[in-house]
Amino acid sequence: MPKPHLQCQYHILPHKNGCLELQLSGDWVIGNNLPSMNDVQTQLDQDPATTHIKISSTELGMWDSRLVSFILILTKSLNDKKIAFDISGLPSGTKSLLKLATAVPERTGVRKTRQQKSFLEILGSGAINTISETKAILSFIGEIWLSFFRFIQGKARFRYQDFWLVIQECGPNALPIVTLISLLIGLILAFIGAIQLQLFGADIYVANLVAIGMTREMGAMMTAIIMAGRTGAAFAAKLGTMQVNEEINALNTMGIAALDFLVLPRILALVLMMPLLTIYSNIIGILGGMWVAVTMLDISLIEYYLQTKQSITLVDCATGIIKSLVFGLLIAGIGCMSGLKCGRSSAAVGEATTTAVVRSIVSIVVADSIFTILFQSLGI
Repeated sequence: MPKPHLQCQYHILPHKNGCLELQLSGDWVIGNNLPSMNDVQTQLDQDPATTHIKISSTELGMWDSRLVSFILILTKSLNDKKIAFDISGLPSGTKSLLKLATAVPERTGVRKTRQQKSFLEILGSGAINTISETKAILSFIGEIWLSFFRFIQGKARFRYQDFWLVIQECGPNALPIVTLISLLIGLILAFIGAIQLQLFGADIYVANLVAIGMTREMGAMMTAIIMAGRTGAAFAAKLGTMQVNEEINALNTMGIAALDFLVLPRILALVLMMPLLTIYSNIIGILGGMWVAVTMLDISLIEYYLQTKQSITLVDCATGIIKSLVFGLLIAGIGCMSGLKCGRSSAAVGEATTTAVVRSIVSIVVADSIFTILFQSLGI
């Protein structure tokens, strides 16, 4: 077992003719904390006639660069006070390292200085970043529309095999997680509603609560959030990795528009799959509510079915489907844009993925709020 190091310390011994002796003791090695210089400062304040300090190392144990750092700091402090410092009592190796460390004077401006930014500077930087980010988003939206018009005209260049693979990734491969989340959402809505409605003897209206809640709000929103964390992040990671490997530059070199070849099929696939996933999510959520109603409230399947049929309309279903189309466009667009703007390192790919997920979820919530206000104003 290694022997523990003695703590490094020093003692101040009064000397004569305005001289103090600094006696070092212990092991001055990395791992031991440097002692404070408050004792030296206190002694100098008590004895202002001190003009000279000498070092004694007779009780010094092991030492390394820790001791050299301490001597350099102490030397600078004493030079500022115009007090002579005698290091002849140090070991020869220490004096050689000190001579080497001070052989070349430090250049001015080399040390980093942390400057506190003013409020106006912070505000201006934020405004400039916001303007540049807005320009980039508008430019990306315009390029996407141009790519879509080329697709309508049959001029967009991308492989339809890749398109069907993206559809499989966005649609069938997402069914397990959408099934689980939608079922749990339906169970939660029904359970919470049942507790409150039982107080008024209105158990049957659990079907109304679950059906309207799923078709108008929860089905589309929860599906969108799932796809933002699953598919949107995957889009950003794949395009970001291609950016790192310079595959996108290779496409541009060959005269193939990256937006047509990579972004357009992903946006089309997700926009097509989102309404189908939303309808599926609505059905699974209603089935989850039905399970709670049948097991907790003793409502028969026929009663629950008839009440659900009476409670929702095509308008309710259409609102959720319209939302899902916009959510799919936002998720795919933000994911692809984050991937294309990715830097040239693996860390940048992670940052692009995180940015895509966060921005997608925020956009989903904002868009849903706008839809809610709009539908409320129109009486839908």
